[in-house]
Amino acid sequence: MELKQRHLQQACNQGLLTPEQVTPLWNYLQNLPADSATFRATHILFYLGGLIAIAAMSLFMTLGWDAFGGIGILLIACGYGVAACLVADWLLWRQRQPIPAGLLAALAVTMVPLAIYGLQAQLGYWDDATHTEYRDFHRYIDWRWLMMELGTLLFGTILLWRYRLPFMVMPLAVVLWYLSMDLTPFLFQEEDYSWLRRQQVSMVVGLLMLGLAFYIDLRTRHTLDFAWWLYLFGLMAFWGGLSMQHSDSELSKLGYCLINLLLITVGGMIGRRVFVIFGGMGVAGYLGYLAWDLFEDSLTFPFVLSLIGLGIIWLGLLWQRHEAQIQRQLQRHLPAAWRELLAQRR
Repeated sequence: MELKQRHLQQACNQGLLTPEQVTPLWNYLQNLPADSATFRATHILFYLGGLIAIAAMSLFMTLGWDAFGGIGILLIACGYGVAACLVADWLLWRQRQPIPAGLLAALAVTMVPLAIYGLQAQLGYWDDATHTEYRDFHRYIDWRWLMMELGTLLFGTILLWRYRLPFMVMPLAVVLWYLSMDLTPFLFQEEDYSWLRRQQVSMVVGLLMLGLAFYIDLRTRHTLDFAWWLYLFGLMAFWGGLSMQHSDSELSKLGYCLINLLLITVGGMIGRRVFVIFGGMGVAGYLGYLAWDLFEDSLTFPFVLSLIGLGIIWLGLLWQRHEAQIQRQLQRHLPAAWRELLAQRR
């Protein structure tokens, strides 16, 4: 709810504030930095500009960058990173603008793998490699990226400790997701690793990321939300690896559905809708499979599938109507620290 001056006057009429407190309190709230208020149009511009800058220096790198050579790429990446940190310092400590400061600090983190790549290229590390372009880092799975990923995690953690801004977790979570894929060819011989191995490693790394997110959530329950990005990419790694597996066993498929129901339950308990989204997609996929298996080549299949979809929408409406009550019932079984965390988040 957006706070207005009439709300303070209503509180005064109810005896919660004295008439002398209304005007000074309203003036104080009006003078707070913009980022402490609700989400505004300026935030959209902040994120749009920041994400474009991050994408330009990561996803959309062109072949022309090879003309700079390894040392050139290293110097440019370091220059960008230092400049981004200096501007982030100014925005955070002088201007009290944490959102753009977090975006600039995240940009500095994305410069770390580019800098390491430039150093490796200068030392001849990529001379005999299949993937010799930096943009391949975001497109192909290769164990040679591990040094760039580990270096990014190290320097990114140091920068996160300095600035303590939640958006900085985003590039670290992305790198952890990449790490879950690139670990497979490193852990297993080239002839031994398969899609099944990749899915298994992805699931394990995803679970580790979720465990880290739970830990960070508890440790930062009195401050900002640093765990959201880890939840998102941890679920992408775990749920993606789980959903890509194939089995002819009906029991295994039922187990898949039960795991997704567990994700929905966990999401309701800890107040994280991202769990409900992934779990809901898994349950919907299982129900779609059942409909296809039971009504294959049947004229009733489209009707059955549409009824399943409408049923899921109806369940969503029920959840929305009774979400608070459901969460209260589920959260009764949580430890005291988690209940305190949820109270702080509210």
